[in-house]
Amino acid sequence: MKKIPSVQSVMTPFPYSIDVDAPLRAARHMMHEHDVRHLPVKRGSKLVGVLSDRDLKRSLDPALGISPGNELFVDDVMVHNPYVVETSEPLDKALSGMAEAHIGSVLVVRKSKLVGIFTATDACRVLCEYLRADHPEPESDEVA
Repeated sequence: MKKIPSVQSVMTPFPYSIDVDAPLRAARHMMHEHDVRHLPVKRGSKLVGVLSDRDLKRSLDPALGISPGNELFVDDVMVHNPYVVETSEPLDKALSGMAEAHIGSVLVVRKSKLVGIFTATDACRVLCEYLRADHPEPESDEVA
């Protein structure tokens, strides 16, 4: 019988993170530069939140009437109580928690220190690998 893998086995290790007091435009630049959609947010070495590209885009939307002179910071937009799990968390529990909370990422810690992130994109990758391993494509009888 196969054991359900832990989050650690499928997470993206060593994610980029940003300081809680950073300008929102710096977060946008970092996300674009590293092609990521979620940034763990820290205050010093302490994990305090998560910022998604959706939150960032919504906050920078000119239709919201935010004056160009008003600088927004990560702390103004981030989610302050992110979903955090230990590296040993079974993957099914993390996925269930993400689905129930309607969120796109889980921050992964070891002894309260950020070590990874597991996102909906990671979940899609894992599901794809599982399906391909469990349901291989039949070999074609065609002769080329």
